[in-house]
Amino acid sequence: MRAPTTLRRLAVTIAAGLAAATLAAAPTHADGGPGRASAPGDLVHVEPSAFHPLPGQPTDTRAWKIHYRSTTARGAPNTVSGTVIVPRDGHRGPRPLVTYAVGTVGLGDRCAPSAGFPRGTTLEGNLIQQLTQRGWAVAVTDYEGLGTPGDHTYTVGRAAGHAVLDAARAAIRLPEAGLGEDSPVGIMGYSQGGQASSWAAELHASYAPELKVKGTATGGVPGDLMRVADFNDGSVGAGLIFMAAIGQDAAFPELALESYLNPVGASLIDRLRQSCVADGVALGAFKRIEDVTVTNPLEQPDWRQRLRASQVGTRAPDAPVYLYHALADELIPYGVGRQVRDDWCARGATVEWHTVPLGEHVSGVITQSPLAAHWLADRFAGKPVRGTC
Repeated sequence: MRAPTTLRRLAVTIAAGLAAATLAAAPTHADGGPGRASAPGDLVHVEPSAFHPLPGQPTDTRAWKIHYRSTTARGAPNTVSGTVIVPRDGHRGPRPLVTYAVGTVGLGDRCAPSAGFPRGTTLEGNLIQQLTQRGWAVAVTDYEGLGTPGDHTYTVGRAAGHAVLDAARAAIRLPEAGLGEDSPVGIMGYSQGGQASSWAAELHASYAPELKVKGTATGGVPGDLMRVADFNDGSVGAGLIFMAAIGQDAAFPELALESYLNPVGASLIDRLRQSCVADGVALGAFKRIEDVTVTNPLEQPDWRQRLRASQVGTRAPDAPVYLYHALADELIPYGVGRQVRDDWCARGATVEWHTVPLGEHVSGVITQSPLAAHWLADRFAGKPVRGTC
């Protein structure tokens, strides 16, 4: 039963490698001219797109779907897709740029933000519109393997941080966007995007120091994947555990996820690979790891090591952070977010911490996004930061 699945994954991996090699060898820019993508953030392919927060909802913006060079968790070059959105407001000269990391959308390529923006179906479209209405450009990564060949490396922190930073580089290198090397950059994300934006903040100094990052607004951060998995095992959020297992296995195939699955688990994993978030949560809800495995992979040293490698809080961001978490978060425990705050503060980071006293996981981002955007506006304006460490 597993052999066809293994062969199919091998074929997908080969196809992904061939596609990335083809794109990298002969990139095309918006004007149709050839170029060569050789460094992280270089544009591989650009095509016109559209940004609609809801189906048919107009926005006075221009948008481009991009493919750009990035870096895997292992340090190898890859190609990632995304979207650059710029207000059509007559502004001349550089404007602020926010590189935006979306929360969980699912693992199927059809779920990628770049696929949903033209149709108005990307879940955080209205939150992103709040940023464009401020006159800011926005770059939205699809993350590794989401919208491009291969499995999405869901919850692999380093790969996500690279994709977020390289999306900003790509937006700056897109001539039509009107940005420049001196454009102030903000990083923003929640939930899965909270992990990605937090990793981007931690990696900025070593991976993309030329970006003029002024601050990071991040919330609902799954900073400790083992604690999040223990919390969700057998609960409504159990599907997220199995999606994360797929993501970790995509980045590190030697983890051999399929060898741990029973027939129920093999079927579930195959369906999750094609699902968007609502279906994925429903498929996995209230299942326990022991229900879908012959041996629990999270009890194995190699799996635990890989999950620890995606932990947030092991290094201090070099720019200020606005960090928030809902007290009643039913998917990512409040204590996990609080630990990120404690770890960053202990390492000397400038952190403005906010507890969201009312609401749960989804309402946390809805109520806090305007406040987080206002905080970023203050950073772009050069106002002093009120740290709470």
